[in-house]
Amino acid sequence: MQTITKYLLISILCFSVQLMNAQERATKEESIEMLIKLKQTIEEEEREALKSKVEAINQRLSKGDITQAEAERLKKEAAQKHALNIENRIAIIDNKIELLKRNGYVSKEPSDDDDSYTFRIGSGEGEGDSFIYFGKKRYDKPRKYDRRTSSDMVLAFGLNNALIEGENFDDTPYKIGGSRFFEIGWAWKTRIFENSNFLRIKYGYSFQINGLKPKDNMYFTQNGDETMLEEFPSELKKSKLSITNLVFPVHFEFGPSRRIDREDYFRYTTRNQFKIGIGGYAGFNIGTRQKLKYSVDGEKVKDKMKKSFNATSLVYGLSGYIAFDDTALYIKYDLSPIFNDQAVKQNNISLGVRFDMD
Repeated sequence: MQTITKYLLISILCFSVQLMNAQERATKEESIEMLIKLKQTIEEEEREALKSKVEAINQRLSKGDITQAEAERLKKEAAQKHALNIENRIAIIDNKIELLKRNGYVSKEPSDDDDSYTFRIGSGEGEGDSFIYFGKKRYDKPRKYDRRTSSDMVLAFGLNNALIEGENFDDTPYKIGGSRFFEIGWAWKTRIFENSNFLRIKYGYSFQINGLKPKDNMYFTQNGDETMLEEFPSELKKSKLSITNLVFPVHFEFGPSRRIDREDYFRYTTRNQFKIGIGGYAGFNIGTRQKLKYSVDGEKVKDKMKKSFNATSLVYGLSGYIAFDDTALYIKYDLSPIFNDQAVKQNNISLGVRFDMD
């Protein structure tokens, strides 16, 4: 019995060794195949990088920044550089292939980053145009010579209220400090003129939440097509109406900027500069909700009512901002009424701060 067990163990061991050798051969062949494909990728990358540099040189020549002779010299230097890059990088790959064939593995050198991954937030010098990048380092492509459009996140918040037809603002039925708005969205900014960044157009989309908190223990009621304020039968701890809109703002932004010139690209920046934006927005209502908090027989009650409250479906208005760097004083005013078909017209108005985080 021991002899049978012994031979069985030897057979299993031999089979395992053969299987491991087969897997090793397959892995080695796959690695060699990947390295051969990488050689082609290297050539494509260097040619694409050379093409971008030549385009940048041609643009500098057409703008009169350099002479024809300087352009030819720069093109020749760029061509020689990328030809040597191809030669050196492919030589490294060929050496890897030979090591793999001979030893079955290739040790990873600290400087060997052709196939490494990188994570970047922001656009560092010499890196790609994308603000956030995660992937293989070799795919993080060089900058464009001239990028006329950029994008950023928009965040705004502040005080909210209403202008009511025939009434002074001092007589508003809504709490001035308690009624607020919040806005978050994404915006693109495009330079209008080719050789000047004084005027830009800024456009995008935003979610706006306009809140109204009634005074004097009042709350909103909807009776058919009429929305009105009524006194609540119990003492209210909180009464708030939130109107959420999806809008598409467009602003003309103007102000000074600074030009940054590099060897292969240039950029305009408005950092630490004053700027003014004037425009408007249009969109539609995507939700209306009222929150009430009160107590009944000592028990706390929270009511959340989702209904139209006759809120205007299509919203549009005017907006503007005065900014320094990325921080702005922001105002917006709805030309469309808050509620449809009311005897007294009310228009939403907001004042707060805005951050354009580019």
